[in-house]
Amino acid sequence: MTAFETLSPERLQAAGLVLGGYVLFCLAIAVREALRRRAARRAADALSTGTGTSVLVVHASQTGFAEELALATGRLLGDAGARVTLKSLADVTAADLARGGRALFVVSTTGEGDAPDAARRFIRDVMAGEPPLHGLSYGVLALGDSSYAQFCAFGRTLDAWLARHGAAPLFDRVEVDDGDPAALRHWQGQVGLLAGVTDAPDWTRPRYGRWRLADRRRLNPDSPADAAFHLRLEPLDAATWEAGDILEVGPRNDPAEVAALLARLGLAPAAPVSAEDGATLAEALSWRRLPHDDTPPATTAQALVDALPPLPHREYSIASLPADGGVELLVRAMKRADGRLGLGSGWLTAYAGEGAEIAARVRTNRAFHGPADNRPLILIGNGTGLAGLRAHLKARAARGHHRNWLVFGERTAAHDFFHREEIEAWRANGVLARLDLAFSRDQDRKVYVQHRLAEAADTLRAWIAEGAAIYVCGSLEGMSGDVHAVLVSTLGAETMERLTDEGRYRRDVY
Repeated sequence: MTAFETLSPERLQAAGLVLGGYVLFCLAIAVREALRRRAARRAADALSTGTGTSVLVVHASQTGFAEELALATGRLLGDAGARVTLKSLADVTAADLARGGRALFVVSTTGEGDAPDAARRFIRDVMAGEPPLHGLSYGVLALGDSSYAQFCAFGRTLDAWLARHGAAPLFDRVEVDDGDPAALRHWQGQVGLLAGVTDAPDWTRPRYGRWRLADRRRLNPDSPADAAFHLRLEPLDAATWEAGDILEVGPRNDPAEVAALLARLGLAPAAPVSAEDGATLAEALSWRRLPHDDTPPATTAQALVDALPPLPHREYSIASLPADGGVELLVRAMKRADGRLGLGSGWLTAYAGEGAEIAARVRTNRAFHGPADNRPLILIGNGTGLAGLRAHLKARAARGHHRNWLVFGERTAAHDFFHREEIEAWRANGVLARLDLAFSRDQDRKVYVQHRLAEAADTLRAWIAEGAAIYVCGSLEGMSGDVHAVLVSTLGAETMERLTDEGRYRRDVY
């Protein structure tokens, strides 16, 4: 006698309904998954039609979040014309990586530090081997949850494996704690720099605080380079930070551009609109991306505001400590291809008047926080990258930690030696045990920070043997890669991997 023979007809009917419902539920799940996969294939096919630089975007997802972020990453690159290949890590081969180029990995960690299921084949068939990856440049977005002991474990493991086999990092690994919006904006910013896209709307809007522009002065008058400024912002709301942290700034448009657009459309600047941060049309347009062609996106005040996306934030390394009473920044007035000032630098260095209110927020950047102990510290940077290094030197001076070595480069000593008096005072009073300067235009042969570092190879090895940490701040293109190459050639790839694992090699590059 079977189990069903012991049931009444009514119970058999009910059991059949339950079973039928379960079958329909399973079919619905299967159909939804099939539709999702087909949509993903269509999205991947669309991204592959670009004619620019080829970029491989890889995802390893357990819940689908990493795949969504990889698709958003691919779209950002694709909008700039890149030819994007979007793949699950399960489908990536050693040959895909060994052929070189650029690859961006968006990977999650599940459970107590485990790789997602989609990564198992890659771990078994690719990571178990020894593929040469010297032609590959890469970035890693690691998703995790710090409430677990092994935070972002798979992302960290993948990053280390890529570096160990010769791949060069495009920028430091970005770690996302439980979907942290600030970390995701940072990743978007790094990808945007690679793509040459600087005005894409933020994936998530920052919640800005209120700051006052208390001081602005040019650091390099008569320099052949673009103007660089020292700025001081004083908080109007409670704010704190430490050396290594970042200020996210909400920029505003040139008021003259806003006025010209309104005049062209025949709209009144004081027209009331429903906008999150502005009560009038002119105020709302000040923080929205303006059209720069002859076709207006709308002809009424509210429709115009609704049609324009918000401006993206800009990030700047903080050059001061809370004890200084405000956030200090080093900002270069960058120019766009059409000659207009850059979005963030234009607002901070030209359009915002002294005393103006600035929308900004501090982003904690644990990956660039200083050593807790008094170990020797090697600080390497160029241009306005001095900002992040200056904050670390201030912190070290305050703690009485004087075993510091600064390697700094710019164009000319006469015009571009930012904060010269302060740096020379640190050298004189012992805060700086060593100072190496590279002014590229002061001699026939251009000299950069990587050259000074290579010249001091023996000293570099000695400091590392004594436990020194290396912090690099400055330009992503050129400087950071060249410095990394010198470090690898001087110290060896295994030593650099160990320094990274120990938190003794950190970068804040842009």
